[in-house]
Amino acid sequence: MTAPLLLASSSPFRRMLMENAGLTFSHQAAAIDERAIEDTLGNATPDAVALSLAKAKALDVAARDPDALVIGSDQTMSLGERVYHKAASRGQAKENLLSLSGKTHRLNSAIALARGGDIVWEHVSHAELTVRPLSEEFVDRYLNRVGEKVFLSVGAYQLEGEGIQLFSEIRGDYFTIVGLPMLPLLDKLRALGAIDG
Repeated sequence: MTAPLLLASSSPFRRMLMENAGLTFSHQAAAIDERAIEDTLGNATPDAVALSLAKAKALDVAARDPDALVIGSDQTMSLGERVYHKAASRGQAKENLLSLSGKTHRLNSAIALARGGDIVWEHVSHAELTVRPLSEEFVDRYLNRVGEKVFLSVGAYQLEGEGIQLFSEIRGDYFTIVGLPMLPLLDKLRALGAIDG
């Protein structure tokens, strides 16, 4: 009998991706302090931060359900060495968007699989997104239109909605952008015999 799949996330976007792929799973949010974990990492790369958080989430939930195969995931957004976090205010969302104007930033999406107290697999995928030049006036109008949704993602945008208007070029797959690289995950789940292969 294969271990039940458990997604260590409360993200409706990640759940939707797994449901759309036909996976049978349950979900449970991890109880970790992401900023405290980041503080212990020093000058870690954006990839290392995303992977550390994905592993922490997977291990936290796996400790509560040691029989499950737990999927932990996290995503960082980086521009050069700067790592962005979800905006805490409209002003911060505006500042973040203007800092991305005319530049290419990277989304770093990490996955970790845990069983019991062990990480059995880890992976990081990337997407590169180029924001077209934005005026302050346009950003204000955009923020007015999208409202509270700007606080749902680290970039203050959702590509499946009006956020697509911010970009001139996107390199990378949709799943990585949403925060759960499905193709490598499905490949590994098949290899482990956790899903029909």
